[in-house]
Amino acid sequence: MVAGKVERLERADYCIGQVLGSGIRVSFGQINPTSAGERTVTESDEIQRKSLKAALYKALYTEHPLLSVNTMRFLCLHGKGTSASIFKSQTTTFRAKLPAHFAFDFHDGFLPSSPAAGIDLFYPPPYYSFWNEQTPSAIRASHAWLDSLIARQGPYDGVMCFSQGCSLIASYCLYHQSENPSSPLPFKVAIFICGGVPFPALEDLGVEISDRAREINNSSSRALSEQASADSILASGSNRWIAVDGTVAGTNKVINPANVFGLDFTRIPGNLRIKIPTVHVFGSKDPRYPASLQLVQISEGKLRKTYDHGGGHDVPRNSEVSERIAELVEWSGLAASLSV
Repeated sequence: MVAGKVERLERADYCIGQVLGSGIRVSFGQINPTSAGERTVTESDEIQRKSLKAALYKALYTEHPLLSVNTMRFLCLHGKGTSASIFKSQTTTFRAKLPAHFAFDFHDGFLPSSPAAGIDLFYPPPYYSFWNEQTPSAIRASHAWLDSLIARQGPYDGVMCFSQGCSLIASYCLYHQSENPSSPLPFKVAIFICGGVPFPALEDLGVEISDRAREINNSSSRALSEQASADSILASGSNRWIAVDGTVAGTNKVINPANVFGLDFTRIPGNLRIKIPTVHVFGSKDPRYPASLQLVQISEGKLRKTYDHGGGHDVPRNSEVSERIAELVEWSGLAASLSV
């Protein structure tokens, strides 16, 4: 099943890349060998890349039988100590760049929480979380809550999450893959922003956590609390974000799967992977950058897209970053439509 998804996405990616390039003839049959018809798209001074992208997606969604023109529904889960309304605010800029058929359903966590470090400078209460103590039982309780929510509010084409919301979804996918490998997940794609996989869940699934991995995980968590604090915000603003020593992106351009910040993925069974298309958005100055790369590594390689926005543990609002994230969300919508 994964092989089929990979083939369809590779063909769609080729088609998209051709149109977004310069003056190329594109065969829409590349998405499905049995479909017919070609289009010639010529880029001129009057037609910018953004217009070409919009035209491509319109053609894909309206002319190709594999693709749905219905609303693409995404369940959205926030970070610890924030809320649905806060996550909605944090994602406003890039969501405004998306086509109208993308819909986002934001939900509060089910546990009251103290505010995340520094969040109360910008947003009033209430604040929520999905667990307060990161234990296997607490994580599994959040999975039961998620099942109930999807049963009541679904179906969803995908999920979009931030920080602790990513931990919930990533662990949910891995437990599902371990316990129900022949049953499909209740969503087709996942968008992870500043995410990670909770170590207690990995250990519960039989993954060995090295002392080095624990050391990096603990030090990066402490650094996040310090750099996201109100004092750091008031003193340094956006310059407060500093990667933990030894985890700077520039020194880790080539990832060794045998040592991804202390985790040896060559010893993790190949079936213990997130096997749906995923998007990973993170910042190389985020103290929790190591966790994001570990989450990337445990996601199926040929079904994932990554984007380093160069910032910290947040969602930058500038135009360039917002445009790129919006493109990745559109790709995930295409991936969801192709996941048949």
